[in-house]
Amino acid sequence: MKKIGYYLIKFWIQNGLHLYFSKIKVHGLENVPKDKPVLFLANHQSALLDVLLIAVDCNRKPYFLTRADVFKKPLLKKFFGFLQMIPIYRIRDGRESLKNNTEVFDHCAHLLGNEKAILMFPEANHNLKRRVRPLSKGFTRIVFAALQQNPNLDIRLVPIGLNYQNAEGFPDSVAIYFGKDISVQQFYDASNLISSTHIIKQRVSEALKMLTTHIEDETLYDAITRRLDAERTDYLDPTKVNSKLKNLEPLEIQTHVKRKREKGFLQIAFYIFNFPIILLWKTMVKPRVWEPEFTATIRFGFALMAYPFYYSLLFIVLMILYAPLTAFIIVLGIFLFNLGYVKLRVR
Repeated sequence: MKKIGYYLIKFWIQNGLHLYFSKIKVHGLENVPKDKPVLFLANHQSALLDVLLIAVDCNRKPYFLTRADVFKKPLLKKFFGFLQMIPIYRIRDGRESLKNNTEVFDHCAHLLGNEKAILMFPEANHNLKRRVRPLSKGFTRIVFAALQQNPNLDIRLVPIGLNYQNAEGFPDSVAIYFGKDISVQQFYDASNLISSTHIIKQRVSEALKMLTTHIEDETLYDAITRRLDAERTDYLDPTKVNSKLKNLEPLEIQTHVKRKREKGFLQIAFYIFNFPIILLWKTMVKPRVWEPEFTATIRFGFALMAYPFYYSLLFIVLMILYAPLTAFIIVLGIFLFNLGYVKLRVR
């Protein structure tokens, strides 16, 4: 029964994601081993939305290491547990809570020993900036713990690059790149864990910097992104973007043209057809978003819950005022318009 529920929720979320995003492009699924223990390692920009996008498209049924503070509410804790999410504790959760990670890492080592898949974000935090941040050594601790239990375990690290066109905006597009898997055994030396940690972190970091846009110079970050945005850069292709960054001249970085965003007819129509949803979002939900990195996640979750109710209520009202067939045609028309708006609108 639990397995059926898991796949029903996955189906619901997967279809919801494809309705929410204009495009979801997935590359490199052939790099994901199907019969080996796998540790997925992704860059982290958009909170829980990163988790959902990878979960529905990785060809495995992974466990997820998620920041412990989201497990505080009992209902969410039960739901996250159902989705195979495992809390990971950080210093901000309290120094005493860090000792709980020993048990978490042992549990993850046991999962890898049973050839399961786990998803981690080795940057250890999320940030909307288009750059790969320094990696923590937490994922190497899990890998080494598993190898201490079974020295012959063939653990594979699969780097994942998440690339959003505009992570805070709507509608948005995203491209997910699964990199070539890395064999831990090739770089693991039980007699020198410090060196092994350094080498493995370096290999994963280098891979991530090729799978997503990486702006190395933080001092010029704002100027570079303004330039890229003004040129309508396609962030869904990190190879081209990173190549462009390497050839960008200093004088070009400083010059940019601001694009004036105007509300066209389709956007106005979208606001009219979805006025109750947009009103609730702007007045009740969005003001409560505690971090900008959670904007897209909360918006997606809100839409996933609100739209079935909205369409049902609209159908009932229209059915009372007119006829069932008329109500059905109008609601279907609004749904198809919304779908077209999301899929065809160019940001």
